[in-house]
Amino acid sequence: MISISKLYCGLAGGGDSLRYGHGGSGGSARRPIVVWNCTSRCNLRCVHCYAGLPDEPCTGELSTAQAKEMLRDLADFGVPVILFSGGEPLCRPDVVELISTARSLGIRAVLSTNGTLIDSALADRLKQAGVDYIGVSLDGVGETNDVFRGRPGAFEQACDALRLCRQAGIRTGLRFTITVRNFRHIGGIFDLAAREEVGRICFYHLVNVGRAEHLQAGELDHDATRRTVDQIIDLTARQIAEGRPIEVLTVDNHADGPYLYLRMLGEGNPRASLVIELLRSSGGNASGEGIACVWWDGKVHPDQFWRSAVLGNVLYKPFSRIWSDESNSLLSALRDRRKHLIGRCASCRFLDACGGNFRVRALAATGNPWAADPACYLSDQEIAPEITADNL
Repeated sequence: MISISKLYCGLAGGGDSLRYGHGGSGGSARRPIVVWNCTSRCNLRCVHCYAGLPDEPCTGELSTAQAKEMLRDLADFGVPVILFSGGEPLCRPDVVELISTARSLGIRAVLSTNGTLIDSALADRLKQAGVDYIGVSLDGVGETNDVFRGRPGAFEQACDALRLCRQAGIRTGLRFTITVRNFRHIGGIFDLAAREEVGRICFYHLVNVGRAEHLQAGELDHDATRRTVDQIIDLTARQIAEGRPIEVLTVDNHADGPYLYLRMLGEGNPRASLVIELLRSSGGNASGEGIACVWWDGKVHPDQFWRSAVLGNVLYKPFSRIWSDESNSLLSALRDRRKHLIGRCASCRFLDACGGNFRVRALAATGNPWAADPACYLSDQEIAPEITADNL
């Protein structure tokens, strides 16, 4: 995650200590945020869903008892945050109970939802369970969102969910996946956040896996991506200048960090040197290090998109042991990826700040997980090593 509001505007955010509070790559000692795709069930059928689940429910989800055992192991291991995702996590009948269990064990619990199942009673139950944050997914304003979600009325239901959660005292935010079909709605999403008093927006760059693998008019080209990131920066700065302290992040394309830094350099922004230090302290992409995914059937992956890479299964081996297994060649390589990257990423001067971006994108595009991420929109000139007295 690249915090535009913190890096560009100096606004502190709730997750800053997790993003910028460690010294970059920490290997197996770094405790990951765990995305738990806790159910295969969903009441919608979104065209860009990375899970790409079939229409019929899958079998083999972790039982309540198995899920609680996993949560106890995560807590003992020191996992700071668990993100309940899906499918639609609210389709899982025991999800509120499991959120409560996570909180009682000292793990921050975050919920990612389409919002259409939240009524006032459920919002109150989620508050009582101790959920720390609820991110509601919207991929456009009005009908555009409904087309993405495959259901008329989904937009209004999601907006109702935001209001009900806010009334219940739950911190909420918006989640927006950027595609060719909806990037012109970004201004409208900022307007919606202001209108609904939402304090956070996460803009996700599309990752072409799951249903998105064959999504027509999916990813933006590089020029359009640059313009879109500029728009997000400008709108964030405007909102904050107007007295609305909104937290804005971009997600799933770590080129955004160096791009922001280069823009700040060009503007003569005195915070630029601090920003590159923070980006390097974060280390960029954290697949297999600072982020992990547990699938609904217990399989463990380096991140939620890379499902072809199975590191183990919590049904047969605790997550803590899977994540600490230094004999796992993929985990070892991800934690020392500089040795393995090839192409533009290997020689990029921002590698320490970007981490090589998404390996699963490189794998999907080239068949090689160590090739350059095709979503990087920085030019060869921008990433070339700086000429100094030491390398003349």
